Amino acid sequence: MPYEELKLSTSSPVLSWANHSLGSEETKMAKNVASLPFVFKHVALMPDVHLGKGALVGSVIATKEAIIPAAVGVDIGCGMCAIKTPFNGDQLEGKLKKIRLDIEAAIPTGFNENKDVEKSAANWQRWNDFKDLHQGVQDLQAKAMKQMGSLGGGNHFIEVCLDTENQVWLMLHSGSRNIGNKLAQCHIDTAKELAKMAGNKLPDPDLAHFVAGTPEFQAYWHDLQWAQNYARFNREVMMARFKHIVEKHLAGGKATKPLLEVNCHHNYAEKEVHFGEDVYVTRKGAVRAIEEDYGIIPGSMGAKSYIVKGKGSANSFCSCSHGAGRLLSRAKAKNVYTLDDLIEQTKGVECRKDTGVLDEIPGAYKPIEEVMENQADLVEVVATLKQVVCVKG
Repeated sequence: MPYEELKLSTSSPVLSWANHSLGSEETKMAKNVASLPFVFKHVALMPDVHLGKGALVGSVIATKEAIIPAAVGVDIGCGMCAIKTPFNGDQLEGKLKKIRLDIEAAIPTGFNENKDVEKSAANWQRWNDFKDLHQGVQDLQAKAMKQMGSLGGGNHFIEVCLDTENQVWLMLHSGSRNIGNKLAQCHIDTAKELAKMAGNKLPDPDLAHFVAGTPEFQAYWHDLQWAQNYARFNREVMMARFKHIVEKHLAGGKATKPLLEVNCHHNYAEKEVHFGEDVYVTRKGAVRAIEEDYGIIPGSMGAKSYIVKGKGSANSFCSCSHGAGRLLSRAKAKNVYTLDDLIEQTKGVECRKDTGVLDEIPGAYKPIEEVMENQADLVEVVATLKQVVCVKG
């Protein structure tokens, strides 16, 4: 049996693909979500599951007539983008550092934004809808426009990778930046206020939710879709710049046609049909894996990453993991590991090797091979990648 049903006394069962027992805090979090009356069928936990806010990261929550904004989280639409290029690994010889420095110069990281709004970003159709977003973000349009085409911080990254055939892939991980975060916060606050006013006895205040058909639900759903679109397009803008840099070094600036393109969210909610019913599916750190769907499951900055194709597993609500999943919190990783460990664990990768990225050390993550083994029934591997350049957010 690829998954197990956890022994919890909840109104909805919890199915777990993480063939390890959850700690007491994780168990409590799974229990809290599975006891909500609007959960549909069961809660599915992916193999990379770990503590989150309100709900576990690596959980798939299908709901009827309700949505939990904190379960979607504050990096709305966070996800991955990858392209397979026509280039061969040998062409990178002696060029890795130059490529890395060019990426760092062209794509803002951390809290930074672009100096000017890029033409493709300025032409994005959805700016027309900005005035319809939550009142709390109306002063942020100029910032959102400048951040379109920027990476952000934390575990966001840009990588040049090689597959097992020595083919060059470009891959990046990013979300909806400050505007997505602010929109999420506005709606999470509203949901908590409503819960307080209604005297709702929630097992966790972060499970405050909106009920379908209410104006608050409509407003959140509208802003959520907008932020998810922003996140997807943000990745496209960065990928175009990234591709251009690599073409400059490997093709004398000549534009090339990608052999495969994948762009997928792993922090989002969508309306879908499961078990013959219309439901809202929240994937908090999980990728959609319907049949023939391409997805991306990255490892940490010294590990392998995988391009996968979904198998359409009904019990996982057609989902798979979104990465390796953290083993240690950021603070703990900094206490456990040293700079020497980071240098050792990122051998052969052209990347920053300083204490500023110590919390992203590969050792802070679960072994990705194990995670992949646990979801063989959810996805098939199309390509196995190993990074040679990594730019961290």
